[in-house]
Amino acid sequence: MKINFPENFLWGGATAACQVEGGYQEGGKGLTTADVLTAGSHEKVRKITWQNTITKETGYSDVGGFWGELKFPKNCLPAVIDGEHYPSHEASDFYHRYKEDIALMAEMGFKCYRMSISWARIFPNGDDLEPNQQGLQFYHNVFDECIKHGIEPLVTLSHYDTPLAIVINYGGWKNRNVIDVFERYASTVFKEYKEKVKYWITFNEINSVTVESFKNAGMLTENPNDLAQCAHNQFLASAKAVISSKRINSQSKIGCMIAYTMAYPKTCNPKDQMESIFKSHSHSFFSDVMCRGFYPSYKWKEYEREEIQLDIQEKDMKILTEGTVDFIAFSYYSSGVCTTEMVDDLGTNKMMGPINPYLKVNAWGWSIDPEGLRFSLNTLYERYNKPLIIVENGLGYDDKVENGKIHDDYRIAYTKAHLEAINKAINLDGIDVFGYTTWGWLDLISLGTGEMKKRYGFVYVNRDDQENGNFERIKKDSFYWYKKVITSNGKELD
Repeated sequence: MKINFPENFLWGGATAACQVEGGYQEGGKGLTTADVLTAGSHEKVRKITWQNTITKETGYSDVGGFWGELKFPKNCLPAVIDGEHYPSHEASDFYHRYKEDIALMAEMGFKCYRMSISWARIFPNGDDLEPNQQGLQFYHNVFDECIKHGIEPLVTLSHYDTPLAIVINYGGWKNRNVIDVFERYASTVFKEYKEKVKYWITFNEINSVTVESFKNAGMLTENPNDLAQCAHNQFLASAKAVISSKRINSQSKIGCMIAYTMAYPKTCNPKDQMESIFKSHSHSFFSDVMCRGFYPSYKWKEYEREEIQLDIQEKDMKILTEGTVDFIAFSYYSSGVCTTEMVDDLGTNKMMGPINPYLKVNAWGWSIDPEGLRFSLNTLYERYNKPLIIVENGLGYDDKVENGKIHDDYRIAYTKAHLEAINKAINLDGIDVFGYTTWGWLDLISLGTGEMKKRYGFVYVNRDDQENGNFERIKKDSFYWYKKVITSNGKELD
């Protein structure tokens, strides 16, 4: 069918501060949750250390009491454990190379750069009374460089790097006091960059709190009540940020962002069909609250069954109603399968459920399903009737350099297929999709595995998992292909 993307479609790429910037001790930046995570593919144990204080090891499943008696020393540095690597400390070195990198975006023709601000660059301890001027200036420099090249910044306020002091002094996002601390941070950057940033996102993949409680919310817990309270507090923080953004700049657009992994029923068994509905609640609950401004009835019933008691104050629900978002941003990489039956055909990525025999999978066990993206766009638009933007979509692969070149036809094929699905959603289904930013437009640290070899970019970064390499940028074949796509506004996908 004919390819026809909207005239002002926001083509671009996406990164997160903690996965690309590096410079973790520079410019007055404080420590974040990302700075104390060690590297390692699927490693369950993370070592968290502070100089002159204490060293502990814990699994993600530890419940309660971990932070009980620790006191956070101002401006402390993590003690490096011999033999361990902390990926976020240098990441892709964007902190020192942002001009070079933004020039590469411009060469590809980017209309939009989806990025995040590191909260701890602005408020090193999260709750400081005055912002760090060096941190503010760094992002001024980045935004100025983007604007110089005609690139629209799309900025996420919180992307998996909560200030470590918030974790230690407040116990993370389960503490209601963090809501107002976050609002001060949000209001500060809204005012600071109101002439440079139009599009904002509050929390990255907010629904991931149930599986990534430390990365998302600074909590080492699986306690259902704590996780529910954390979600409630982040809803309030997001709503208050929306209200604040409109007060500061009525022209700003602010959205929510969810990780969207739709799951097909394994069979036509009615139980499997119902299971797919229950599975969808893992993300629709979050978008329901942030788009509609109230808790859905199915969640109240779930909390009733599980005896979850939220600390809800008198004005909370009014704030949620007043602070609904303008648009929905979401990540889409893969789809899953769900069933009520006991099955033994689980793939390497067990979170996705049983293997889907109709789909191929990548090296990390993720199914490749472009039609699932069209399905997701339809589902979200029918449910909320709000503009949509795909802010993460891409293929991780262990790319190899051959004679100074990277031939990544597999990435081109993956991206092309997903763009064709978006085109169908726009032109056949009438979905309002206003942008697409691939995940990681240049190679960066994988959040899930702490690896560099799981590469997503159109630009290769000369760095490996053993800290070898000089961070040189090398254009992959997909760089030139994506440039052609953007130049033609999506019409030339071959």
